[in-house]
This record gives sequence, structure tokens and C-alpha cells, in this order.
Amino acid sequence: MFNGIIYNQGIIKKIKKKNKGVEISIKTNLKISKRDTGISVSCDGVCLTMVNYNDKMMEFYLSNETIKKSNFKNIKIGKIVNLELPLKFGKKISGHITQGHVDCTGKVISIKKIDRSYLFNFSLASKERKNLVNKASISINGISLTISKITIKGFQIWVIPHTFKFTNLSKLRNNDLVNIEIDILSKYVRNYINDK
Repeated sequence: MFNGIIYNQGIIKKIKKKNKGVEISIKTNLKISKRDTGISVSCDGVCLTMVNYNDKMMEFYLSNETIKKSNFKNIKIGKIVNLELPLKFGKKISGHITQGHVDCTGKVISIKKIDRSYLFNFSLASKERKNLVNKASISINGISLTISKITIKGFQIWVIPHTFKFTNLSKLRNNDLVNIEIDILSKYVRNYINDK
């Protein structure tokens, strides 16, 4: 479990394609060691298992299913990735509960700077839009954010300067894909109601 508050980033240094997936290496300053092998790490909002660690390089294996569901389908060396370690007992939850189970990708439609903040417009597949709730939490590339408005094609979010500066949202451009995890509570409630 994670809470979508990003303090760390990494950079993709190696990509090795396999028959049924991809191995990637991410360089990071996270305070971990080789003893943490097997730990879950949120990488751009995707919960991945660290299979090896050496000299500030984390290694992960991504299955084809993970690649298909996430923006890792467009993975490139040099990409900046948001990183978050799993929550520890007693740690403050400043964002919202996320699982790292990405629902889909969204596409950047526009980014506008208004005063000191940034207004992002994203498009989303119609089958996913039904789960959106105005003012609900949403995870974008692993960042806990709030839906400010639901639109015909997707939704909008406002991003404060601090979040923009310390996450890879500052690297986004129009038509880029982002990983989306819709608030788990809204999905559970909808499933419960639909089962009645």
C-alpha cells in the first residue's frame, strides 16, 4: 500500500526485453539496500517487486500485462520515474490509499499555467470515466491528486508549484500517457451498488 506522496524520483538506465516481459534498471537515491530485495516499490504508480539492488540501481521485471496496462509500453532510457516505498505502520498518510494497481492510462490533452499553479486536462477511455467522482482522489503516475472537474473526455486536476516541481508532472507534454489508478473506494461502492 502507498499514499501517493512523492519524495523521490529515479531515472531509467537499462531496458532489457524478454519473451514475456521487460527487465528495467532504475537509478535512485532511495534509502534501501540489497537486503530490501523483494520489496514492493511504486514506480510511476505501478506496484513493482524489486528483484535486485546494487550501487543505487533497482532492478524490476515487468510482465506483458503490466506493460499493456501502463505507460511503460512507451518506456525509454532516461525517463524520470516517480518512486514511493510502501507505507510503514505509524506513518502519516497525507495523500490517499493507493495499491499500485493501475487501472489504465490517460492522455494529456492540455497543460495551462494559471498564476503559480497548473491546470491539467486528461482524456480517459469511456469505460473508465464511469468510475470518476468529482472532488475524489485519483493517482496519476503515483501522485495523490484531486479531480477538480469531470469533463466530456476525462477530467481536470490542479497542481500546486511544489507538486509540479518535485514530480515528473513537470516533464509531461501534450499526448503523453500517464498511469491512472482510480480511487479504490469509488470502485468498491460502484461494484457493491451494481451487485444489488
